[in-house]
Amino acid sequence: MQFEFFPSRTMTFYIAKMFAVRIVAVLLMLVLVLQMLDLLSESGSILAAPGNGQAQLLTYVSLRFPQLVSRFLPYSVLLATIITLMTLNQNSEVIAMKASGLSAHQVLAPLFLVAAVTSLVTFAFNERVVARSTATLKAWEAADYGPIPVDSGVKTNVWLQDGQNILFARSVTGEGAAIRMSDVSWYRRDPTGMVTEIVAAPSASYARPGWRFDRPTAFDVQSARQTDLPGPQVYAQSVEPVQVVIKNVDADGESVTHLSRSIEAIRAAGFRTGEIDGKWWHKFSGPLSALLMPLLGATAAFGLARSGHLFIRAIGGMALGFAYFVVDNAALAMGNFGGYPPLLAGWAPFFLFLLIGETVLVRTEE
Repeated sequence: MQFEFFPSRTMTFYIAKMFAVRIVAVLLMLVLVLQMLDLLSESGSILAAPGNGQAQLLTYVSLRFPQLVSRFLPYSVLLATIITLMTLNQNSEVIAMKASGLSAHQVLAPLFLVAAVTSLVTFAFNERVVARSTATLKAWEAADYGPIPVDSGVKTNVWLQDGQNILFARSVTGEGAAIRMSDVSWYRRDPTGMVTEIVAAPSASYARPGWRFDRPTAFDVQSARQTDLPGPQVYAQSVEPVQVVIKNVDADGESVTHLSRSIEAIRAAGFRTGEIDGKWWHKFSGPLSALLMPLLGATAAFGLARSGHLFIRAIGGMALGFAYFVVDNAALAMGNFGGYPPLLAGWAPFFLFLLIGETVLVRTEE
């Protein structure tokens, strides 16, 4: 019996290379097919915007492609695990490895190595690419596929409560005291909720307190008269910059560090952050799901191929892997509703299926 965790260097490289190639192949197959279907469904809306053409379709693909890669990479690792282990089993390579004294964990060790690297790459890819593309794509969709905002952190169509009045901004950029609003409107309402006056301006900045409207114009609803106001004017003095953060936090479109600052701002304002906390934890547990896939699909590696049970074992491993994704999404949803604590919603499915996979592997093969 060998006591090293990995088999020989040659065997480790052979299995790891086979596994990595299949991950890439399955991922490309899934993403290309889904990208074509998604582009077909959205191309009409993209081309409906004035001036849009083939360049905008390619822009949409460049923004959507990272999202699809991030979302379906764990599925690709699961399917690649099943394919790799079935191939090794059918060629009696698993039997040869176990006959040489390797344990089940040692047979799977090269797969765990590749899966760990995949998890690290996924986390970095989500932080550096997916978060930015998601924020930009959502801002573009909110603008009906018009001109893409330059700032990937832009927030669009922001409605804020100012007592009984309403503050609206077509787009908001920046953070804290440096926040800027574009195409902004302030609606004065009477006690019955009817709008009596609308003040509009091309831009507004934070005035500590309130918002300073540049070149404002006032429209009186009762007289239907529009007036240019002299100089900058301050409105919505009860609206703080933190309210913009609270109303428009998008965990998918923010990196871990940016989301942490948003959570701190919301807590400082006295609001609960349970839903966002769960998504913050999931930014770590989500990429680690790739590390579970070799363990959950391990049933396809063992047992005699000629016994006729190999296909059933593969189906069992696939079902176990997909069950993890179902439970993970359900736990995250329960965390969003407040049914689970954020830490439990983010990490419970990972550790639950880690124990299930280890139990199945130990009881059947070790």
